[in-house]
Amino acid sequence: MSVTELLRPRALADLTKRPRRLRSSPAMRELVRETEVRVASLVQPLFVAEEGQTKGEIASMPGIFRHSVESAVAECRELHDLGIKAVLLFGIPDFKDAVASSNHAPDGVVQRAIRAIKRDVPEMLAIADLCNCEYTDHGHCGVLDERGDVDNDATLELLARTAFSYAEAGVDVIAPSDMMDGRIGYLRGALDASGYSALPIMSYAVKFASAFYGPFRDAADSTPQFGDRRTYQMDPPNAREAVREACLDLDEGADFLIVKPALAYMDLIRAVREVSDVPVACYNVSGEYAMVKAAALNGWIDEDRIVDEMLVGFARAGADIIITYFAKSYAARRRA
Repeated sequence: MSVTELLRPRALADLTKRPRRLRSSPAMRELVRETEVRVASLVQPLFVAEEGQTKGEIASMPGIFRHSVESAVAECRELHDLGIKAVLLFGIPDFKDAVASSNHAPDGVVQRAIRAIKRDVPEMLAIADLCNCEYTDHGHCGVLDERGDVDNDATLELLARTAFSYAEAGVDVIAPSDMMDGRIGYLRGALDASGYSALPIMSYAVKFASAFYGPFRDAADSTPQFGDRRTYQMDPPNAREAVREACLDLDEGADFLIVKPALAYMDLIRAVREVSDVPVACYNVSGEYAMVKAAALNGWIDEDRIVDEMLVGFARAGADIIITYFAKSYAARRRA
């Protein structure tokens, strides 16, 4: 075959399908865009610290801060003005002990933050993370047994006491992240029996024992003092188990399901979406945030474009709700 023959255009019949027609301009690309990240579907995590704890920017998470109750309320005003409708609250107490007693204190830092937010920014959804790791002196997520492992069933009662204190403070949603077996059913029963049957539960149904949590543990001062959390958080290779965990929490009464982390687990966001008839959230966690920020600060990547791709990827995988430390900056760019 001659060079002329090789370069001769193929028959026109072969070129009737041209996907590039729908990529010809920004307006055209936006017209046919299949997946949209809604600012209203984003949740901003907030760290709220007691008076005796350090406030200000977190070194491993540039742009993210430890707040006082007062500054958390001010942050909620800014977030709401940008169109963000929900925050996820984590507390950093002054006092820790073996049984996380500060966690369920009526005047605890999260309880006070809930009251202040609902008083001053009532339209903001206050979601309270429900766990014990920030409040125990050993850094684990529950009561320890004589072997030093977390006692599943003893921890359930402790979680219920804290959930009840959050409910009394006026929380909109509780989000159990402890990964104890049976916790959703136990909490649902306890809340219903206490008159809080209308309070939704956003379950961390699929939460892996992940290296992506490192900066969070710095921010929340929640690193285990010994061992790790692999006896209760999930083993990263297990996909079928993730679906089983999600289905168990659905059966026990969860109103939302969370997959955490997000970036390396988008296949499981999709898998949970396919078995669930409730809203599915993913948590774009601290290590994922820190990696992007570090690379951007070094000039290696375009942060805005990377964030856009990550968030749309989570939505495309099936996440209805995205919990992300990028929520505020993303919403600000959308507003500009």
